[in-house]
Amino acid sequence: MLTVQAKNTAATLLGVISKLMLMISLSVGSGVALAETDISVFKSPNCGCCQKWVDHLESNGFQAQVTDTDRMNVIKHEHGISSQYQSCHTGVVDGYVFEGHVPAAVMQKFLKEKPENAIGLAVPGMPMGSPGMEMGNRHDDYDVLLLKKDGSSEVYEHISAPVASSHDHNH
Repeated sequence: MLTVQAKNTAATLLGVISKLMLMISLSVGSGVALAETDISVFKSPNCGCCQKWVDHLESNGFQAQVTDTDRMNVIKHEHGISSQYQSCHTGVVDGYVFEGHVPAAVMQKFLKEKPENAIGLAVPGMPMGSPGMEMGNRHDDYDVLLLKKDGSSEVYEHISAPVASSHDHNH
Protein backbone atom coordinates (compact mmCIF):
# COMPACT_ATOMS: atom_id res chain seq x y z
CA MET A 1 0.00 0.00 0.00
CA LEU A 2 2.77 2.40 0.92
CA THR A 3 4.49 1.69 -2.36
CA VAL A 4 1.40 2.59 -4.36
CA GLN A 5 0.99 5.78 -2.31
CA ALA A 6 4.69 6.60 -2.80
CA LYS A 7 4.31 6.01 -6.54
CA ASN A 8 1.25 8.29 -6.68
CA THR A 9 3.10 10.99 -4.72
CA ALA A 10 6.11 10.68 -7.01
CA ALA A 11 3.89 10.85 -10.09
CA THR A 12 2.12 13.93 -8.70
CA LEU A 13 5.44 15.58 -7.93
CA LEU A 14 6.75 14.78 -11.40
CA GLY A 15 3.61 16.28 -12.91
CA VAL A 16 4.01 19.46 -10.86
CA ILE A 17 7.72 19.68 -11.70
CA SER A 18 7.13 19.19 -15.42
CA LYS A 19 4.40 21.87 -15.40
CA LEU A 20 6.75 24.27 -13.57
CA MET A 21 9.54 23.53 -16.05
CA LEU A 22 7.15 24.15 -18.94
CA MET A 23 6.09 27.48 -17.42
CA ILE A 24 9.73 28.45 -16.87
CA SER A 25 10.72 27.48 -20.41
CA LEU A 26 7.76 29.43 -21.82
CA SER A 27 8.67 32.53 -19.82
CA VAL A 28 12.34 32.18 -20.80
CA GLY A 29 11.22 31.45 -24.35
CA SER A 30 9.31 34.72 -24.48
CA GLY A 31 12.51 36.51 -23.44
CA VAL A 32 14.36 34.70 -26.18
CA ALA A 33 11.78 36.00 -28.65
CA LEU A 34 13.31 39.40 -27.95
CA ALA A 35 16.52 37.53 -28.72
CA GLU A 36 19.95 38.59 -27.87
CA THR A 37 21.85 39.12 -31.08
CA ASP A 38 25.28 37.49 -31.23
CA ILE A 39 28.06 39.85 -32.27
CA SER A 40 31.78 39.23 -32.74
CA VAL A 41 33.78 42.25 -31.63
CA PHE A 42 37.41 42.78 -32.61
CA LYS A 43 39.30 45.38 -30.62
CA SER A 44 42.71 46.44 -29.43
CA PRO A 45 43.54 44.97 -26.01
CA ASN A 46 44.53 48.46 -24.83
CA CYS A 47 41.35 50.40 -25.68
CA GLY A 48 38.97 51.29 -22.82
CA CYS A 49 36.31 52.92 -24.99
CA CYS A 50 35.95 49.70 -26.98
CA GLN A 51 35.00 47.80 -23.82
CA LYS A 52 32.52 50.55 -22.92
CA TRP A 53 30.92 50.09 -26.36
CA VAL A 54 30.72 46.33 -25.75
CA ASP A 55 29.05 47.03 -22.38
CA HIS A 56 26.56 49.33 -24.18
CA LEU A 57 25.76 46.54 -26.68
CA GLU A 58 25.32 43.92 -23.96
CA SER A 59 22.93 46.25 -22.09
CA ASN A 60 20.89 46.63 -25.27
CA GLY A 61 20.17 43.15 -26.59
CA PHE A 62 23.52 41.93 -27.91
CA GLN A 63 25.70 39.06 -26.71
CA ALA A 64 29.33 39.90 -27.51
CA GLN A 65 32.16 37.50 -28.27
CA VAL A 66 35.20 39.77 -27.86
CA THR A 67 38.56 39.13 -29.50
CA ASP A 68 41.49 41.32 -28.49
CA THR A 69 43.90 41.62 -31.40
CA ASP A 70 46.82 43.68 -32.63
CA ARG A 71 45.73 42.88 -36.22
CA MET A 72 42.90 45.40 -36.49
CA ASN A 73 44.06 46.64 -39.92
CA VAL A 74 43.82 43.08 -41.27
CA ILE A 75 40.34 42.58 -39.74
CA LYS A 76 39.09 45.85 -41.27
CA HIS A 77 40.57 45.00 -44.67
CA GLU A 78 39.03 41.50 -44.60
CA HIS A 79 35.60 43.06 -43.95
CA GLY A 80 35.88 45.74 -46.65
CA ILE A 81 36.08 48.75 -44.33
CA SER A 82 37.90 51.55 -46.17
CA SER A 83 40.28 53.72 -44.14
CA GLN A 84 38.01 56.80 -44.22
CA TYR A 85 35.31 54.83 -42.35
CA GLN A 86 37.52 53.24 -39.72
CA SER A 87 37.40 53.62 -35.97
CA CYS A 88 38.94 51.69 -33.09
CA HIS A 89 36.85 48.49 -33.08
CA THR A 90 34.84 46.34 -35.48
CA GLY A 91 31.73 44.29 -34.78
CA VAL A 92 30.34 41.58 -37.05
CA VAL A 93 26.77 40.19 -37.03
CA ASP A 94 25.60 37.73 -39.71
CA GLY A 95 28.28 39.01 -42.12
CA TYR A 96 27.42 42.69 -41.59
CA VAL A 97 30.06 45.02 -40.12
CA PHE A 98 29.58 47.67 -37.44
CA GLU A 99 32.60 49.93 -37.35
CA GLY A 100 33.19 52.23 -34.41
CA HIS A 101 30.77 53.65 -31.87
CA VAL A 102 27.50 52.75 -33.61
CA PRO A 103 24.54 52.92 -31.18
CA ALA A 104 22.90 49.54 -30.45
CA ALA A 105 19.42 50.83 -31.38
CA VAL A 106 20.67 51.89 -34.82
CA MET A 107 22.32 48.49 -35.28
CA GLN A 108 19.06 46.71 -34.38
CA LYS A 109 17.16 48.89 -36.88
CA PHE A 110 19.72 48.07 -39.60
CA LEU A 111 19.54 44.33 -38.85
CA LYS A 112 15.74 44.43 -39.21
CA GLU A 113 15.84 46.44 -42.45
CA LYS A 114 18.92 44.77 -44.03
CA PRO A 115 19.33 47.48 -46.68
CA GLU A 116 20.16 46.24 -50.16
CA ASN A 117 23.86 46.32 -51.19
CA ALA A 118 24.97 47.19 -47.66
CA ILE A 119 27.96 45.72 -45.85
CA GLY A 120 27.15 47.48 -42.57
CA LEU A 121 27.34 50.72 -40.63
CA ALA A 122 30.18 52.94 -39.47
CA VAL A 123 30.78 55.84 -37.15
CA PRO A 124 34.21 57.04 -38.28
CA GLY A 125 36.49 58.46 -35.62
CA MET A 126 35.41 58.69 -31.99
CA PRO A 127 32.65 61.30 -31.53
CA MET A 128 32.11 62.56 -27.98
CA GLY A 129 28.87 61.27 -26.49
CA SER A 130 28.59 58.26 -28.78
CA PRO A 131 28.22 54.89 -26.98
CA GLY A 132 31.53 54.17 -25.28
CA MET A 133 32.69 57.79 -25.66
CA GLU A 134 30.55 59.36 -22.95
CA MET A 135 32.21 62.42 -21.40
CA GLY A 136 29.74 63.89 -18.90
CA ASN A 137 27.28 65.99 -20.89
CA ARG A 138 29.65 66.65 -23.81
CA HIS A 139 28.06 65.35 -26.98
CA ASP A 140 28.97 65.90 -30.64
CA ASP A 141 26.53 65.59 -33.51
CA TYR A 142 27.61 62.71 -35.75
CA ASP A 143 26.48 60.57 -38.65
CA VAL A 144 26.06 56.82 -38.75
CA LEU A 145 27.08 55.87 -42.27
CA LEU A 146 25.64 53.05 -44.36
CA LEU A 147 28.59 51.27 -45.99
CA LYS A 148 27.84 49.87 -49.43
CA LYS A 149 29.36 46.94 -51.32
CA ASP A 150 30.68 49.29 -54.03
CA GLY A 151 32.79 51.15 -51.42
CA SER A 152 30.53 54.20 -51.22
CA SER A 153 28.52 55.35 -48.21
CA GLU A 154 25.52 57.47 -47.34
CA VAL A 155 24.12 58.84 -44.08
CA TYR A 156 21.96 56.15 -42.51
CA GLU A 157 21.09 58.13 -39.39
CA HIS A 158 22.12 61.52 -37.99
CA ILE A 159 22.63 61.61 -34.23
CA SER A 160 22.16 65.06 -32.71
CA ALA A 161 23.45 66.27 -29.39
CA PRO A 162 20.76 66.78 -26.80
CA VAL A 163 19.68 70.42 -26.48
CA ALA A 164 21.98 72.00 -23.91
CA SER A 165 20.69 74.26 -21.16
CA SER A 166 22.15 77.79 -20.93
CA HIS A 167 24.69 76.88 -18.22
CA ASP A 168 26.12 74.11 -20.44
CA HIS A 169 27.49 76.61 -22.95
CA ASN A 170 30.40 77.60 -20.69
CA HIS A 171 33.32 75.51 -21.90
